Amino acid sequence: MQNSSFQETGLRVLHEEINALKAIEPFINDQSFALACQYILDTTGKVIVMGMGKSGHIGSKIAATLASTGTPSFFVHPAEAAHGDLGMISKEDLVIAISNSGESSEILVLIPVLKRLGIKLVCITGHKDSTMAQEADVHLCIHVQQEACPLNLAPTSSTTTTLVMGDAIAIALLEARGFSANDFAMSHPGGTLGKKLLLRVSSLMHVGEELPCIDKNVSIKTALFEITSKGLGMVAVANDDKTLYGVFTDGDLRRIIDRDVSLDTPVKDVIKQGCVSVRPEMLAAESLNIMQIKKINGLVVVDASNRILGVFNMHDLLRAGVF
Repeated sequence: MQNSSFQETGLRVLHEEINALKAIEPFINDQSFALACQYILDTTGKVIVMGMGKSGHIGSKIAATLASTGTPSFFVHPAEAAHGDLGMISKEDLVIAISNSGESSEILVLIPVLKRLGIKLVCITGHKDSTMAQEADVHLCIHVQQEACPLNLAPTSSTTTTLVMGDAIAIALLEARGFSANDFAMSHPGGTLGKKLLLRVSSLMHVGEELPCIDKNVSIKTALFEITSKGLGMVAVANDDKTLYGVFTDGDLRRIIDRDVSLDTPVKDVIKQGCVSVRPEMLAAESLNIMQIKKINGLVVVDASNRILGVFNMHDLLRAGVF
């Protein structure tokens, strides 16, 4: 095949799956969708997601999305459930069962037991007349006219619509619960995402002997020594009472040299009073946004009385993975 043929096939698949997603819009706009969301919202237990084959892979992702957005959930393999794992499901739980055909035997064999336990059953299938659809307390349809596979065999468009249906449920519940960024952070403490959501400025700032800080009355020469020895490209400038007067950076130094200003000149005579500062409880991700908007490479951290607590720069954010 030529490169153009690969591209044509890829675009055809894209367009067919986009059309499939458009086709399920009426199903999401249906009262069944709202009822399914309400059932899940009212569930006092967990949401158990089931599916065989490709539906199982999609179901596992849906369960993970629900769990990370405020709805306790996990995936149970239907075949394993029939051989003991059904004990993981309690009467307080709700089951979301997924099957494009709606005739998955591994799920159908479990339905009588679920009914006997009084467990609410939400079925996601591609056929409203299927056995699973008829047995469900709520049926959500993800019917597609054609799989993106030219043989109309490999689950492609149908798995995409199922995944989007699951995302729609998860986000509808997220908004109904008033799930916040802080709630999200609590379930994502690791990796870059956790750092973006949980890391505070207080964990980044240089303090004590590492804090570059000078009095406003000292000379530019002294400021240069402090910048060089601390290696942060900046120094906080303090008033007599240790409150923040301003900041002196290596960029300021370059501009002073261009103006042929004496290095014995007091720092307060060559910088403007006042500068951007942040509080220690601020999220590191917010401080990054401030730096990008203000086009600066470092920030001074102050307390409620404007006393200098520490400083940090873009390199500290980079090392912490806050990007």
